Amino acid sequence: MMERKKILIIILLILILAISITLYFYTSTGNSTPSPSDKIGVVVTVGPQEEFVKRVGGDRVNVTVMVPPGSDPHTYEPLAEQMKQVQNARIYFQVGSDVEFELTWLDKLRSMNRQMKVVNSSAGIQLIPNTAESEAGSDPHVWVSPKNAKKMVENIYQELVEVDPKNRDYYTKNRDEYLSELDQLDKNITKTLSGKNNTIIMVYHPSWAYFCKDYNLQQLAIEKEGKEPTSQDIVKLVDTARKEGIMVIFASPEFSTANAQTIASEIGAKVVSVDPLSPNYLENMKKVAEAFASS
Repeated sequence: MMERKKILIIILLILILAISITLYFYTSTGNSTPSPSDKIGVVVTVGPQEEFVKRVGGDRVNVTVMVPPGSDPHTYEPLAEQMKQVQNARIYFQVGSDVEFELTWLDKLRSMNRQMKVVNSSAGIQLIPNTAESEAGSDPHVWVSPKNAKKMVENIYQELVEVDPKNRDYYTKNRDEYLSELDQLDKNITKTLSGKNNTIIMVYHPSWAYFCKDYNLQQLAIEKEGKEPTSQDIVKLVDTARKEGIMVIFASPEFSTANAQTIASEIGAKVVSVDPLSPNYLENMKKVAEAFASS
């Protein structure tokens, strides 16, 4: 009986040792899922950046979006919980293209966490002057171009590797996979919009200049200088829409559709929502291209 107990104890000790060795090698090779406290706290300004960071950083990042879906970056004020996340963040990936929210809030957010590194995710992108909104600076909506999105992803990758070099291989694999998907998105959009060269796209807010530049479209905005159109503006827009045969007007979830509906009713067109701030970037941009192609 005693001999049997000794054998069972030995077997149990061997099992414990084997499990301990397995766990040691598993965690030491960087394959374990990090606890929430081990993740890199990252803050971004808009939803598309969230996908960019998550696709590169995977389960090693915790991402907070400052301007949530359906909110206007020109007027949004962050909540207390978002401020708390900023205080604990290691990196803020700013859009870096004169987004109104960043112009208003970024210095304040930086002052709350002096250890937080602020990185321009649009570094290397050729910015378009903000002529559509008649404001100084650049058109802020750089991410609506998949080509620009690739550069933003690369900038995000470089910073994550700098902050967390031991997981370089993990980030590299994720980046390469996502860049391949962005390449495929670009090809699909080009195919979807073939034959639409120089087509005029009537939109409420001028969010799509970078997209139009990439795919040879023209953007005609209802909103003027960030303001609602006057009655005279609406008359001119109706005339232009009739002349160009425009049958679809595109609005965004963060803005009222009242004026778009007014123009649409005058010309027998429909109003379709397209969202430049969706956090589901790949899926959303495919839908946007399909919507523009049907106009």
